[in-house]
Amino acid sequence: MTLPGSPEAAELASPEAAFRLDGKVAVVTGASTGLGERFARVLVGAGARVVVTARRVDKLEQLAAELEGTVAVAADLSRAEDHELPVLKAIEAFGRIDVLVNNAGMENSEPAVRESTERFREVLDVNLVAPFVLARTAARDMLERDEGGSIINIASILGLVGVGRIPQAAYTASKGGLVNLTRELSAQWSTRGIRVNCLAPGFFASEMTKRLLGDDRGRNWVAQRTTMNRHGLPHELDGALLFLASDASSYVTGSTLTVDGGWTAR
Repeated sequence: MTLPGSPEAAELASPEAAFRLDGKVAVVTGASTGLGERFARVLVGAGARVVVTARRVDKLEQLAAELEGTVAVAADLSRAEDHELPVLKAIEAFGRIDVLVNNAGMENSEPAVRESTERFREVLDVNLVAPFVLARTAARDMLERDEGGSIINIASILGLVGVGRIPQAAYTASKGGLVNLTRELSAQWSTRGIRVNCLAPGFFASEMTKRLLGDDRGRNWVAQRTTMNRHGLPHELDGALLFLASDASSYVTGSTLTVDGGWTAR
């Protein structure tokens, strides 16, 4: 058997074919809208069968109806009993999981001195605990089949640097934890062909950033702090996602790929 990342696999794959996901099964959390919806479309476009999951059933079902080979699974990752559900449903529907995109997340924008301990825990549960449980559940299937896989944790540049002007102690703590969880899981599983990496976007137009990027003042604030002088557009994450999901990144694990227009370059 040829594991992903082996010299034999590299010899067999053409550069273009390395980015394909034909025959692969992927799970994308937080897929009902925004970046998660875009991620699902990109993976399907590369040949994957995809399980999309989120709380909003109507939007999920609409997306699944548009994308061939896609299954909608309603799950609320603020509930511990739902944490394993998307991966288990993927295995039930398709017999395997090859790619996990931990995209679901929540924020809480208020000064730390006013942030309640309960809300802090709630954000960490969705943004850090749920991705760990999902990754662990996916890894068990990948290890049992001994065919490798790719786990992509969607972090944020706010997990790498502080901002202050956008007070989000719980969110930044959760994303910083996700970055280092990625390193640890990659260290534990990479010898068995499971790659674990982080994708850390900067400020992209999405439902979560609507308040910030919804007017000129917010857009200008981001532009002034980004070396490319603008915020990101959803399609500008497509290549990074496909790179990490596919054999194109067969020798990449434990890494955090920032796609931020130069925000962290300053």
